[in-house]
Amino acid sequence: MKTLKDHVIIYDDECPMCDLYTRQFVKTGMLDKDGRAPFTNVDALNIPIDKQRACNEIALVNTVNGEVTYGAQSLFKIVGHSFPMLKGLFQCKPFQQLIRPLYAFISYNRKVIVPGAPQAGNQQCVPTFNVPNRIAYLVFTWFLTSLILNAYTQWLTPLIPASHLTRELSICGGQILFQSGVAFLANKNKALAYLGNMMTVSFIGALLLLPGLMFTHGTYSAEGHLAWFMIVVGIMFFEHMRRVKLLEMPWFMSLTWVLYRVLVLWIIL
Repeated sequence: MKTLKDHVIIYDDECPMCDLYTRQFVKTGMLDKDGRAPFTNVDALNIPIDKQRACNEIALVNTVNGEVTYGAQSLFKIVGHSFPMLKGLFQCKPFQQLIRPLYAFISYNRKVIVPGAPQAGNQQCVPTFNVPNRIAYLVFTWFLTSLILNAYTQWLTPLIPASHLTRELSICGGQILFQSGVAFLANKNKALAYLGNMMTVSFIGALLLLPGLMFTHGTYSAEGHLAWFMIVVGIMFFEHMRRVKLLEMPWFMSLTWVLYRVLVLWIIL
């Protein structure tokens, strides 16, 4: 694999996802062993970048001439250097127009997709809050979570009345509205950050249901599927608590999250 020498990628060291993939660039030899640097140390390293833009789009610095690329273009440069056969694809404008919004969608929402604990230091790599991307993320996770839940709940009958997509969309949408009110009362400045984290928890739960949906048809009874569903709910509860703590929001946010689900179950039954 061809190494992109004399380049340093500035990653968000408060983002586990960013740390993971930039570490892989170094580990696989796509970048030099010193080819990445944490954003929190950017001043000490005297690396010339647009800091606010680097919070939104990962920066790749040419240490010889000082040239800086940002966002998807940085990733294209690294991967394209190691795999020259992909350069043509990366230079294709329709492909770039497809990838750039996807990159922005992930980058602007990365703090709610995989949150990390704040690092010591004055520099924090916090993306500019982007309302359209956050709303898009809430809608994306709301719809896919509802879709998976609708498919899974068919295997819970007759323990739970048969579901339909409209019901699951209403339940998941109602959760967003219910917890929105609680979050704005608790801390209106962190409400949208909380909602993003909450919907990530819901989406994680839906993904954990997929093995039971895909591989257990005809193997487990409704009771078996319900048991796995309850295990997933337990995992979601502890993950919800962890994220609430990271956000430094009141602990009762997790209780109201459970309360809504209990009320919905009571109505359904």
